This record gives sequence, C-alpha cells and structure tokens, in this order.
Amino acid sequence: MDNLVTVSAAILYLLAIAAIVPGLVHQTGIRTKTVLTTAILALACHLWLLSDLILGSIGQNLSILNVASLISFIISLVMSIAMLKNRIWFLLPVVYSFSAINLLVATFVPSTFITHLEQDPKLLIHISLALFSYSTLSIGALYALQLAWLDHKLKAKKSFAINPNLPPLLMVERHLFKIILIGTLMLTGTLLTGFVFVQDMFAQGKAHKGILSFIAWIIYSVLLWGHYQKGWRGRKVTWFAVAGATLLTLAYFGSRFVREIILT
Repeated sequence: MDNLVTVSAAILYLLAIAAIVPGLVHQTGIRTKTVLTTAILALACHLWLLSDLILGSIGQNLSILNVASLISFIISLVMSIAMLKNRIWFLLPVVYSFSAINLLVATFVPSTFITHLEQDPKLLIHISLALFSYSTLSIGALYALQLAWLDHKLKAKKSFAINPNLPPLLMVERHLFKIILIGTLMLTGTLLTGFVFVQDMFAQGKAHKGILSFIAWIIYSVLLWGHYQKGWRGRKVTWFAVAGATLLTLAYFGSRFVREIILT
C-alpha cells in the first residue's frame, strides 16, 4: 500500500511540474488551479507516507532519508501556499522534483534511526525549530539563486527574463530578505534551545553540528546587517545565502549521511 501511495505522490508531483514548465518555456498562462490541485493531492499522499515512515509503536524513525523527505514536504507545502500570492513558478518544479525524489528514496531505501521524542518534549522543541529553520533558509537559498538568475537575464537583455510568469526582480529581493530574517530568528532559537536542552551538544560526533550551525548563523547575521545597513545586493547576497544553507546542510546531514548511507 505504501509503495502505491509513494508512486502516486511522485506522479502527482510530476503532473504539477508538467502544468508549470510549458508556461515558463512558451511564456503562456499557467493554470494555477490545476497546479494547486495536483500539488495538494501530492502533499496529502506525502504526509500520509511520512506518518507511516516516521511514526511507529517503538518510537520515531528520524533516519536521514525520512528527515530529508520531511524537510522537502515542509518546503513544498510552504511554496504551494506562497503560489497563491506570488509568481514562484520558476522555483516550484525544482521543489516538487526534490520532494518526489526524496519520497521515493525514503520509501524504497528504508533506513532506521529510532528516537523517543515523547519522552523528551524539550528535545522535540529543539528538533522542530531546527527543521523549520533549515527549511526556511533553504527556501531563502532558492530565492537567492532565482534572484541571481533574473538579474543575469535582465543584464543580458534576454526576452525570457520578461516572461509574465516570472516575478519582478525587486519583489524577489524583498521576499528573500524577509525569508532570511525569519529563518535566522528560528536558527537563533535552534541554537539557544540546543545549548539549554541538549546536554551533549558538543560531545564527540556532535560538536560539528553546533559549530557549523553557529558559523551559518554568523553568515546570515552579517548578510542581514550588510543589506539593511550597507545596502548589499547582487552576487554577494547570493553567495552568502547559498554558503549559509550549505553549512547547515553539512551540519544537519553530514556525519549522519556517512554513518547511515555510506557505512551501512
């Protein structure tokens, strides 16, 4: 049953992508209702699968593949809601593709990392903040890449840059810094709850998570300061946003990828 739901979710994500791409390529109208309907169905299937993959009678299976699938679900959900107000058609195919791939891999390449969050609600708060901060800042990195791409196309005077399905450059920039601000605040909460609630945060095998996350927090803080105080724009913003997201990816997934995937 789970395999059937997984395949159905992947197909629905692909159908949503198929409804978007022609409009981007041919500069024609995109049927928002069609995209939204298929995306909602895909997200519903995705959520059902996540409940089976993560929640169990012996604890919560927070394996690296399940966590990656959960993060891709959060990002797809947020971006699907944002679709109703903003022209984010350029980003949705990327987001939905990752969701489909992550869900397929998590289902057909099972892995196990059992935790018992019901016994430690403080740890649940810390992990929830970490998931949402990483998801938010990953969206910020996507916006930064879109900003750089649009800027390049405009400077090159490419007609594709004035596609009516693409958002204005200044709007993307404005949303980018709002997203990074929110993500940085949640990352601050993640670090604070880590220091307070996680007693062995800097124990062997875990120290890199705190260190890399703190360096990422510094990068995002400098980026926000540079933008609001010095007017930073352009490539510098993109590099900072992508660097921060990369460090968080290494912090959250680096060692676990080696232990759970490569060494198993």
